[in-house]
Amino acid sequence: MRSTQGTLRASRCGLAVRVACALALGHGGSAAAQITFDVIGPHEYELPVDFDPFNVFVQYGMVQEDDRLFNRNGDRTDGSGAQRIVGMSKYVRFWSPESNRNIGVAWEVIVPEVAIRNRSLADADDRHVSGIGDPLTGFAIWYKPAANATLGFQSFVQIPVGTEKVSDTNWKNLSSFFWDWRITDKLGWTGDAGIVWQTRRDNGIRPGLSWHTNHRFGWRASQHLEPFLAVDAEYLEARDGAPSAHVIDAGPGLMIHTFANQSISLRYSTSVDGRNHSVNDSFNIKYAYVW
Repeated sequence: MRSTQGTLRASRCGLAVRVACALALGHGGSAAAQITFDVIGPHEYELPVDFDPFNVFVQYGMVQEDDRLFNRNGDRTDGSGAQRIVGMSKYVRFWSPESNRNIGVAWEVIVPEVAIRNRSLADADDRHVSGIGDPLTGFAIWYKPAANATLGFQSFVQIPVGTEKVSDTNWKNLSSFFWDWRITDKLGWTGDAGIVWQTRRDNGIRPGLSWHTNHRFGWRASQHLEPFLAVDAEYLEARDGAPSAHVIDAGPGLMIHTFANQSISLRYSTSVDGRNHSVNDSFNIKYAYVW
């Protein structure tokens, strides 16, 4: 193995979350929900090659307040007032194929947990809905063009078998390219860019194609603390009567490197520009455990 055990453990702690918070999309009216893959952290794609197989468990949590939205002119107006609480439990298996030790491969299974509260709705049964969201599964593959860089591709399928009131009722494919660049010993940039394709929903509407990109710029201030800046953007094309939409989000975060095989990331995110999209006002947490 090329890496020392200590270096590999450090790399494993940054693997974690590659999956979108792309659920509850059918409950936001004309405004879309969170940006695809906005859950990633500052070491998300700092991945090793030529390594022994290992596992990762990740638990995410997100609380979003839908008090404001961008209208068709890009102005901020009153939103639905709903509160969305989302958790995602993820298991990932990582390995480096014997046929080519210069690449890495991962397979993931993600189960979302969703709760939506909106006290302004007329029907009391709709004021608080919750359940298991549509699960996702898929793969990632990558290589290292240089010792301090990673390039890869990932693709996931979201399966419409979640609880009735929180399922989007359609199939999705989320595919993207990703990268990581350790610029210096303290500075790093990790990011992705991709698309989401969807089939028709049970209500007859087929959402348009969407493009997204996510960026995390981190600075390792100490052995345990790494503040970072998050920037996310998304564009959704018009289709079936729904207008096109876009949004740009940004916010600060802090990654806490607790143990060699664990980490916790905290982040606040808000929207700086958008149209026909909810204004992001969310707190996010991620816990990752590697074994």
